[in-house]
Amino acid sequence: MSSSTYDIIVAGGGTAGCVLAGRLAAADPTLSILVVEAGPTTQDDPQHTQPARYLYHLRPETTTMKFNVGKESAALGGRAPVVPCGQCLGGGSSVNFAMYTRASASDYDDWATVYGNKGWSSKDLLPLLRKCETYQIAPDKPTHGYSGPLKVSYGGYYPEVGQDFLNMAAQYDKTRGLTDDVNNLFECNKYGRWQKWIDMKTGTRSDVPHNYIYSQSSNRNLCILPSHLVKRVIFEGDVAAGVEYVPNARFHPNAKSEVFTARARQLGCCSSAVLSKLGVEQVVDLPGVGQNYQDHQLFLPPYIAAETMHTLDGIIEDNESQIDEWMKEWKLNGTGLLATNGLESGIKLRPNRHDLDTIGDVFRKRWLEYYAPAPDKPVLWIATLSSLTGDRTGASGSKYYSVGWYLQYPSSIGYVHATSANNVNAPVDFHPGYLDAPEDMALHKWGYKRTREYARRLASYRGELAARHPAFGSSGEMAAGRRSGPVSVLDPDLQYSPEDDEALEEYIRQNVATAWHSLGTCAMKKREDGGVVDPRLNVYGMRCLKVADLSICPGNVASNTYSTAVLIGEKAAVIVAQDLGIALAD
Repeated sequence: MSSSTYDIIVAGGGTAGCVLAGRLAAADPTLSILVVEAGPTTQDDPQHTQPARYLYHLRPETTTMKFNVGKESAALGGRAPVVPCGQCLGGGSSVNFAMYTRASASDYDDWATVYGNKGWSSKDLLPLLRKCETYQIAPDKPTHGYSGPLKVSYGGYYPEVGQDFLNMAAQYDKTRGLTDDVNNLFECNKYGRWQKWIDMKTGTRSDVPHNYIYSQSSNRNLCILPSHLVKRVIFEGDVAAGVEYVPNARFHPNAKSEVFTARARQLGCCSSAVLSKLGVEQVVDLPGVGQNYQDHQLFLPPYIAAETMHTLDGIIEDNESQIDEWMKEWKLNGTGLLATNGLESGIKLRPNRHDLDTIGDVFRKRWLEYYAPAPDKPVLWIATLSSLTGDRTGASGSKYYSVGWYLQYPSSIGYVHATSANNVNAPVDFHPGYLDAPEDMALHKWGYKRTREYARRLASYRGELAARHPAFGSSGEMAAGRRSGPVSVLDPDLQYSPEDDEALEEYIRQNVATAWHSLGTCAMKKREDGGVVDPRLNVYGMRCLKVADLSICPGNVASNTYSTAVLIGEKAAVIVAQDLGIALAD
């Protein structure tokens, strides 16, 4: 067993891990830092740097994602959900939709007050939210930053669907209004353009590796070890002294079964019930490990777009002529379809009184206890997407768009646990929990009905891709299928019969999916409440071991979670720098 020694070991080169390593390396280049990442590197790979290419990473043959299969669920009609997660340097930042959404201020305030984490309120964290970004859209916005490594813009192209959506919404829903910043932290329930993690000057994805890690390639003390899996943390008493790691067979199929060791000069824990089943000696009993799993439960129902519309479908289908056409513009100016993610406009939506009556009594208690006291908390995220996602069998060659939604704070909670003491490739014991809470079904029904009304009023609307919508019937205005054009903005909403609602519920059970926003399984809260780490990210009962990724979130956030992962990495860098007596740049 070969061994090496470092000052700091980062087990997992995801978004937060790379931010942490990058900030510490920049602050003190003499620190020896090892980042062990399960997947490959991404440097200058157009499948990562070109924003429009992100759906490539959800193909079955991808090498940058790991597909985790959950248990068969009665709430899903016996279906076993699949939850992909990034498996490459930078994690989700390198493969996500590059959509810029930030949590509500009250989410972070809850972390501080409800869960008892001093230093994690929105007031405490706002300087770090500013620090990480350069906001290229408008100057002098008080909640945004202007000198950080990650660029934020509207991207290099504005597809027609996004423009039409805002024009339609201004007429269809005059009660909510428009905003020039749907991510200002302190308000929601207004329509606007979605910002993007895209550099407007180059048209490239603003991911973490290219902006925190690769930019320090001359620092030989910053060691990146891709395509290796951490097997276990080495403990000496209650001190985390290092890690054992092995080559990832996915990328090293012919590697010998040698185990490598890295020791740390500076710097798992699990439930006793789980560990005893695996034959693992327990170091500290933390029953909360693997519990509190949360996600955002996404739908992207596809609509047929007019052929005159610009969508990402040709790029997604690897249409060489279209890619060549847009490649020239992207290389020359950083603009064009390759410089956008197609997610253009939308709203963080809260229901009004009429909407609450539509959703029904099953949601009323949750609304009164959780949402009503916090007016910045939305119930649904809604956005346009200028492409078809998922299986394209029988659908290629046409143009599509979605008006999608996800639940911002699902009531359903799941879990994830290890199943082997030695096999790093063993499948996990995983139950995402989708639809376990009945109020989540009620919100999804409202989400479908609401977004369908938006979609059929857009100028580009030419009907639904019927196979990807509920089976409402074969004819009539409720039936999904091709149409000649949109209805009038002022037309009445569709009316759903009890039979229609049954068809919709079956559709939801069979199609609800991950938003790729997994969090919460090593929650930062009091140990007696199932917490795993304290406010300084220390694992309870251990020394020299911290957790710094989305698993520490004690509660959900109204956000595509990239923003929160970056924030956690920035906060972790501040904490570790304080522990080591290192001064970080402001």
